[in-house]
Amino acid sequence: MGFDIKKYDPAVDKRLLILLSGLLWSVVGVMLCMLAYKWLSITSGVASLYFVVSGAALALLIHHFGFLKLVDKNVKRISSYKEKACLFAFQERKSYLIIAVMICLGVILRHSPLPKPYLSVIYIGFGGAMILSSIKYFRLFVRLMLAG
Repeated sequence: MGFDIKKYDPAVDKRLLILLSGLLWSVVGVMLCMLAYKWLSITSGVASLYFVVSGAALALLIHHFGFLKLVDKNVKRISSYKEKACLFAFQERKSYLIIAVMICLGVILRHSPLPKPYLSVIYIGFGGAMILSSIKYFRLFVRLMLAG
């Protein structure tokens, strides 16, 4: 009788992985946008509008030219799983390193001397793109749940 590591595998239904991906992308996106909102609350009306519109335009670009491809790749990978997969398989293994680097860059940017209203454009861009991209996960989750 040997040690069976498989029994400690936190395996979940692949539909749950799709939902988890969407939730995680949404939560992080909202968090980034909330930070940007806090930073923009100290600027005046017209200037704030300029930063918000710039950030929204950046969000559309990041969503369309970057994150949609990543979401499609994740969905294809998750869909290829039999029925259950490890709870942490909603991202590729190498993606965890990229996530760690992006978190570090975010911390560095937040503590940099860059004016926060200008930094808010980047945060709105990435946060908005993550929220927009999460919609694809949610739509697929609903479709999978309706299919049974």
